[in-house]
Amino acid sequence: MASIRSIPDIFTDAVRQFTSLIRTEAQLARTEISENISAAAIGLGLIVGGAVLMIPALVILLQAAVAALQERAGLAPYWAALAVGGGALLVGLILLAVGARRLSPRRLVPARTVEQIQRDAQVAKEQARSDHEPIERAA
Repeated sequence: MASIRSIPDIFTDAVRQFTSLIRTEAQLARTEISENISAAAIGLGLIVGGAVLMIPALVILLQAAVAALQERAGLAPYWAALAVGGGALLVGLILLAVGARRLSPRRLVPARTVEQIQRDAQVAKEQARSDHEPIERAA
């Protein structure tokens, strides 16, 4: 014989389970957001460090490219500088776009937690439906 639980017991148990679920989901969300922010901070630090170290080297290489275009291709200094500067600008814009996409707020959303909450809500709905289905009686 199945034990019959009183409504207050069922309600208390449901509240306790719901509270536990909310706490667990909040902890999961905090952990996931922390991981995402840490990854973004490391990425940003690497970008800044690399940029600081590469700026002087890039300037020297661009000056060398301008000099090579003047000497080898016979371009006027202004045309050589324009060609090299345009190429550097294009590469810089591409890198900027890729870096900005990696730091977008969409990547910082705790996707696993949102997915887990949606699954939990679906399970809760299914359990609520099954708890309220009428019991078939034998005739």
